[in-house]
Amino acid sequence: MFEDNIKGPVLTAIYLGIGAASALVVTVIILFNQLVSKRNMANNGWADIDVQLKRRADLIPQLVTTVQAYASHERQLFEDVIMRRNAALQAGDNPAERGSKESALGAPVGRLMALAEDYPDLKASDNFKELQDELSETENKIEMARRFYNGAVRELNVAIESFPGNLIAGPFGFARRQFFEITMADRAVPTLDLGSDA
Repeated sequence: MFEDNIKGPVLTAIYLGIGAASALVVTVIILFNQLVSKRNMANNGWADIDVQLKRRADLIPQLVTTVQAYASHERQLFEDVIMRRNAALQAGDNPAERGSKESALGAPVGRLMALAEDYPDLKASDNFKELQDELSETENKIEMARRFYNGAVRELNVAIESFPGNLIAGPFGFARRQFFEITMADRAVPTLDLGSDA
């Protein structure tokens, strides 16, 4: 009889321990999967940014070639654009460094686009207008990709820093990500003037 009185509470404690351990394992699995999902969203966002930045980098030499045909004496500006383009491409996948280099590239590209105002033949060139449109479209895509990436990074960082995610993040190697910023004042935001010079 005494043994029956001990067995009941011991079995109850064992069942409760197994239940608590199971709940803990399930919670860890759920939190881990959520962190993996958020990390993958951030990776996907960065890949989108990278594609658009490479697209812009591919358009810039075409733009330089087109403008050179009309404004060959702007050699220093052309060299500056190409130098900064190459530096941006070499910045790699570090969002802070890449953002800094892309911002530095935006200023001379903006000056390059502004040259059209000084050269009516360039402004009227179909090739220049096409490149201007493509660059403008690419800038818009970069902005959309940047917003998506920064949103995904924000969610990942909150999950990593919040309890109980912070207990899982460290041991499993999840780390905070940096936001991707391009200084708006320096970005090349080309405009298309369809007005006539009559």
